[in-house]
Amino acid sequence: MAINYFLRCTKMSTLTINPAMPPTTITVKSRHVAIVGAGAAGLVAARELRRDGHSVVVFERGNEVGGTWVYTPHVEPDPLGLDPKRPIVHSSLYSSLRTNLPREDFAREFGVEEMVRFETEVVKVRISESGKWNVQSKKTTCFSNENEYKSKVEFDDEIYDAVVVCNGHYTEPRIAEIPGINSWPGKQMHSHNYRSPEPFRDQVVILIGSSSSAVDICREVAAVAKEVHVASRSVADETYTKQPGYDNLWLHSMIDNALDDGTVVFRNGKLVLADVIMHCTGYKYHFPFLDTEGIVTVDDNRLGPLYKHVFPPVLAPYVSFIGIPWKIVPFPVFEFQSKWVAGVLSGRITLPSQKEMMEDINSFYSMLEASGIPKRYTHCIGESQFEYNNWLAAQCGCEGVEKWRKPMYSAASVNRRLRPETYRDEWEDHDLVLEAYEDFVKHTSASNL
Repeated sequence: MAINYFLRCTKMSTLTINPAMPPTTITVKSRHVAIVGAGAAGLVAARELRRDGHSVVVFERGNEVGGTWVYTPHVEPDPLGLDPKRPIVHSSLYSSLRTNLPREDFAREFGVEEMVRFETEVVKVRISESGKWNVQSKKTTCFSNENEYKSKVEFDDEIYDAVVVCNGHYTEPRIAEIPGINSWPGKQMHSHNYRSPEPFRDQVVILIGSSSSAVDICREVAAVAKEVHVASRSVADETYTKQPGYDNLWLHSMIDNALDDGTVVFRNGKLVLADVIMHCTGYKYHFPFLDTEGIVTVDDNRLGPLYKHVFPPVLAPYVSFIGIPWKIVPFPVFEFQSKWVAGVLSGRITLPSQKEMMEDINSFYSMLEASGIPKRYTHCIGESQFEYNNWLAAQCGCEGVEKWRKPMYSAASVNRRLRPETYRDEWEDHDLVLEAYEDFVKHTSASNL
């Protein structure tokens, strides 16, 4: 669903420097910056901001860094995640998940943990009378008193020059709309609350979705369930296919409706009497703590208006978002975005005017609409992530994406489709892996000099 927007619409903030002109002296500013979240995005943002001379505080409501990558067996009491008052479990990891992303301890290597306030939740961010940003936080401390566990809650109210939002977008479930579902008697849940297959033993399970979590979970559940039926919007209505290597796993077109006798009707005409419907249907952007007086909104999962998925023009550069794009290799995107934000806040990099940024955003929205791309796919950049990263690198004056990354991404995507169960262990792009390894050796050798 992504389009190559960044190849065609990048002129507005690209600076042209005349070498004949005398150099301009830039006064580098140091800002007091609050970062919301100590997941991967928040950690690299903290590193880059501190490298640029800013004073940084990272707020993390959990007791360790990692965000969504911190596994917990706990799930939410509302299996669909619709109750706004439910106790939130941040992570969506299931027990068997294996990532093909780096997992080394970045925070310890770069001394980021010393900037993090653990067990401290941001409850409100809003502009203050001085024009700076008021950050209200809540710290929860658990302790034992006479064999009884208690907790103490302390509230704090502080002023910051800028706020960088890095709270992730894999916690607030997005649920499929199914006609008749309110009368359907079975159990519904979202994959956010899935941890292991055992609760589905001998049951008939329907999974909605065709992305990574659905691909993993349907196969794992099929090992114990009576039947597993996967409903996908991305296939033709007549689709009904038994999956290779399984006697109890079928791919269907999307659900048409659900009946009060427990039957689920698919668009292909098939009827399944199901025990469970699991929504593997993604997540919504959610910023309950952020009060921008309506300047920044979420509409059909479009967070905006955002210039290049990072800066809301009216509030730039003092409010920014890291990690909003999806269908990406996340860590490089986080790093380039963070370098850009750090440079803009210090005054080394100049943003276009508010008017120019809004014109760029509106042009982007018009292009999406003309291409027939739904609003909810605004931040899905897919293949254009490499051009996007290179554009960010150009703004920062740093090297862009290594030449091996894009073909490796493409090869991994093909391999995942062909070998969904073994792509993490078997691949054929050994030449690219070797090239990447040689690149890393050069980089680490240079950094150790």
